[in-house]
Amino acid sequence: MEKPVTSFLRTLFPLFLIFFLVKGIKGNIGVNYGTVADNLPPPAQVARFLLDSTIISRVKLYDTNQEILQAFAHTGIAITVAVPNNLIPNLINLKFSQQWLITNIAAHVPATNIVRIVVGNEVLSTTDDSVVSSLVPAMQTLHAALVGEDLHRRIKISTPHSLSILSSSSPPSSGRFKQGNIVQVVRQLLGFLRATDSPFMINPYPFFGYSGNTLDYAMFRPNSGVFDEMTQRKYTNMLDAQLDATYSAMKQLGFGEVEIVIAETGWPSRGDPGQIGVDTESAREFNGNLIKHVMSGLGTPLMPNRTFETYIFALFNEDLKPGPTSERNFGLFHPDMTPVYNSGIFRHKARSKSPSNWNPERGVPVAGNNGGGGKTWCIPTSGASEEVLQMNIDYVCGLGFDCQPISKGGRCFYPDSVRAHAAYAMNVYYQATGRHDYDCDFRSTGAITSSNPGYGRCKY
Repeated sequence: MEKPVTSFLRTLFPLFLIFFLVKGIKGNIGVNYGTVADNLPPPAQVARFLLDSTIISRVKLYDTNQEILQAFAHTGIAITVAVPNNLIPNLINLKFSQQWLITNIAAHVPATNIVRIVVGNEVLSTTDDSVVSSLVPAMQTLHAALVGEDLHRRIKISTPHSLSILSSSSPPSSGRFKQGNIVQVVRQLLGFLRATDSPFMINPYPFFGYSGNTLDYAMFRPNSGVFDEMTQRKYTNMLDAQLDATYSAMKQLGFGEVEIVIAETGWPSRGDPGQIGVDTESAREFNGNLIKHVMSGLGTPLMPNRTFETYIFALFNEDLKPGPTSERNFGLFHPDMTPVYNSGIFRHKARSKSPSNWNPERGVPVAGNNGGGGKTWCIPTSGASEEVLQMNIDYVCGLGFDCQPISKGGRCFYPDSVRAHAAYAMNVYYQATGRHDYDCDFRSTGAITSSNPGYGRCKY
């Protein structure tokens, strides 16, 4: 007979698993922040909006735009920056890598949470052999520069690839890298990634692989699926097949344990006349299903029970991008910060709030939209960790709000604790930005109260 304790733990295990998945997966959704446009909002407005109103906890840039890096200071959002393809040969020179790192990275950390540097974008798909041959040596030299600045534990190095580096991808178990120079560079690259505990990054786009007959398969809709006879696995969506083809190619070279990150994927909301499945509803459906799928913890047929760090392409519609109409319409948001559609990235508390309420000058919601009622205040939740609360303090004070009262000698300095100081800082932000529910969210560490938390000389 099963012991009561064993039975009790077995009953609780699924609950613990669900809790672990929810807590762990929440930070896996990122967005690509491109700037090939002449009408985008100020970076400070963008950073605050993503922090307060969305579940986006990661942002991938295509350069090291200094204004953007400064805007994300004290937000805690994990930032990936990029070295342009044309600079890759220069990085082989250690002095160049060191100076690039000091100027573009070291100047911003730790205030800005830079976690990864990607060296180029889809380099192995270029025809420039000098750049291809320089890729891994450049990454190795840049890593040496990171070690010299003692940043190699905080910041990892990788590079994103298109699926064109595969010679075979269907069925997924047949996935192989192209022979010749590409497979040689990939083998060297995977060795570097394994040694530095960095991920292999790919840009899988079902949008570029679908046809009228495979639209449901690409969109995560119910479909008859694709059966891989080699592995006896059935695929019900194209993204899983693309991921497993990449995994099969990596495993064939002996690097199946290297983590895979989805550096780009998305679906446009507008295309050229006659394109099937290219409209606002299709884009909403794809990205909504994508988020649910990568957050589910189901993984893929060959990589079950795992999640994938995923970056949606893109944050904005970028009006200066060349090419077909779809290239300018991959954005989740219009340049005025209104959503192109609701993809499911809004925080629960903020979903009913329109981004059009945001003050374009300050990047905060317009006051007076909290539905009236009595006076309310924002304080930390009982379970919030001191580490997160300190980030809240750094964020509010870093934005320029008056934090003198919680400085030494200030009227709210005592009690001298992170929780007490966070309560004051979070409430300052909440009051100044309009007292909306989402102004007190602080990544679910804030709670609204109708009881004045002030005391003595410390007036709230």
